[in-house]
Amino acid sequence: MIYGEGRVVGAALSSHREVDMVSITGSTRAGVEVAISAAPTVKRVAQELGGKSPLIVLDDADLQAAVTSGVAQCMVNSGQTCVAPTRVLVPRARYEEAVQIAAAVANAVKVGDPSDPETKMGPISNRGQYDKVQRLIGVGIEEGARLAAGGPGRPDGLARGFYARPTVFADVRNDMTIAREEIFGPVLCLLPYDSEEEAVAIANDTDFGLAAYVASSDPARARRLAARLRAGNVRINGAMMDITAPFGGYKTSGNGREYGPEGIAEFLETKTVTG
Repeated sequence: MIYGEGRVVGAALSSHREVDMVSITGSTRAGVEVAISAAPTVKRVAQELGGKSPLIVLDDADLQAAVTSGVAQCMVNSGQTCVAPTRVLVPRARYEEAVQIAAAVANAVKVGDPSDPETKMGPISNRGQYDKVQRLIGVGIEEGARLAAGGPGRPDGLARGFYARPTVFADVRNDMTIAREEIFGPVLCLLPYDSEEEAVAIANDTDFGLAAYVASSDPARARRLAARLRAGNVRINGAMMDITAPFGGYKTSGNGREYGPEGIAEFLETKTVTG
């Protein structure tokens, strides 16, 4: 099993004939490199890769609770989670209210030393990732998105370290770079929609398909919407991950599954004996 970037294991995979399959958790780029390296010896590759997950807040949802939950989940682990709801879709009629809620939640996140009990968000994992997050925040500004919270640079009071500011962008279009690329940092995009049909179209308009989220006061309506989302995992109203159920994505988010019977099946071979 491999976690992280694929370059490290490329040469070893292409020559190691005793390995029948490889399981990788990492970026889409890493997954592609591992798959290419595994191809010459026909190794199976199970991939759990990147995401750009949408949270659709329906017009009957508790807006305060839904947006607060979305921002909190986006900032977990300094934004470095593949299932983070980084695109929050809100009815246009309540869009500015949602922007204010998201900004307030992001601004309240205490960033600092992880050993401090008061800290809610620590640093980015390394310089390369920190630089990527900073670059994409800059791209968001250049492409016309409105900064509602955070922005480039470190939070006030932190002069060193790979600390990023919890950032919320408003007035985001789904064709903007920050809405297309997996930033893998504490950066959330707020997008307005005018109808449920448009919300589904925006949510599915992505190269990724790892996770999606729905907020609604009507469970039946939420489940109907969930069925239309092209994602391997859909969580309704803040439901927690169930490790007894299969986890994995569609499209460039991977082709493997973890957990549940499907996760075990990834590592099995089928043998038929006749006669």
